[in-house]
Amino acid sequence: MTILNSATAILKGATIVCAFAASTTFAQAQDVTLRGASMFDENHAYTKTLRAFETILAEKYDGNVSFDLNLNGELGDESDFLTFLQQGVAIDYAVMAPSNMASFAPSVPLMDMPFLFRDLEHWEAVLSSDVLKPLEEELLEKADIVVIGYAGGGVRNLLSSAAINNLDELAGHKMRVMGAPIQAQIFSALTAAPSAIAYNEVYNAIQTGVIAGFENEAASIQNLKFYEVAPYLTLTRHSITVRPFVMSGKSFRKLPEDLQAAVMAAGAEAGKIGRDIESSEDGMKLQEMVDAGQVMTNEFEGRDQLLEMVIPVQDAYAADLGAAELLAAIRAK
Repeated sequence: MTILNSATAILKGATIVCAFAASTTFAQAQDVTLRGASMFDENHAYTKTLRAFETILAEKYDGNVSFDLNLNGELGDESDFLTFLQQGVAIDYAVMAPSNMASFAPSVPLMDMPFLFRDLEHWEAVLSSDVLKPLEEELLEKADIVVIGYAGGGVRNLLSSAAINNLDELAGHKMRVMGAPIQAQIFSALTAAPSAIAYNEVYNAIQTGVIAGFENEAASIQNLKFYEVAPYLTLTRHSITVRPFVMSGKSFRKLPEDLQAAVMAAGAEAGKIGRDIESSEDGMKLQEMVDAGQVMTNEFEGRDQLLEMVIPVQDAYAADLGAAELLAAIRAK
C-alpha cells in the first residue's frame, strides 16, 4: 500500500506539474491585443507611424500580438486619448502633441516650444540622442505614460483668414494655440492675442470669427481642410514638431518582459520612420495646396527679430521648470 500510495502521489504531482506547464504555455500563447488611436486617416504621417509600429512589433515579438487601431478621431481628440492612456482603458498607444500633456507633466511641452530648433538637422540630432530623457522620466512619474519613440517633423506656420506679413499685422492677431502655457507666452511676446481652443473646434471658430487663425503643419491643414476658412499661410517656421509616440504605463506593465522590450525597440524604429515620412512630406503637401490654389504663402518680414524676441520667454520658462540646463543642452546639440 505504501508503494502504491507513493506511486499515486507521484503520478498526481506529475499531473499537476504538467497541467501547470500547459496552463503557463497556454497563457503565453494567448493573443495580446494592443489598441491604438489616431485623429487622422490612413494617409496621415501619424497613422503611418502607428502602422509601421504594428509591422515592426509583429516581426520582433515571437508571441501572438494583434492590433486594434481606431482612426479619424473615433475615440475623441488628444485630450481624450490622454485620459484613456492614463487610465489604461480604450487606448494603449498613440502619437501625441507634448502640449496636450502639460497639465500632468509641466516640463514636457518644452520639447514643443516655438523656435526651439534651428533647423531639421538640429531637430533630428536632438531626437536621435538621449537629451530629452529627463522629460520622459517626468512624463512617466507624473502621468504614468511611457515614451516609446518620437515622431513628428512637420514645420509649423501661421494660417489665417487674412494675410499676415509682418509684426504690425501680427499685433493683436486672434489665434488659437495649443494648451500649454508656453505656447500662449511665446505668441503673446510676439504681440499676438493667443487663446487655447480645442482642436476640433478650430474650423468653426475661424469660420465664425471667434479667432482669425492658428498655427499648424501642412499635413493637418490639408487633411482637415483648414484652408477653406483660412487660406493665408505665413512662413514663420516657428516650430518643427516633436510628437512623442507613447504607451499607457498601466498597459505597458501588463505585457510580458520580452514584449515590453520589443515594444520599446519597435517604437523607436517606427518613430524614426514617422519622422522621415512627415519631414519629407511636409514641403510636398504644402506645395500641393499652393498648386491647387488652396493656400497663398508669404514670408514673414523680419523673422530674425522674432527669434530675438522669444529668447527671454524661453529662458524664463525653462528656469521656472528647473530645466535651464536641459534647454542649454538642446541649444548646444
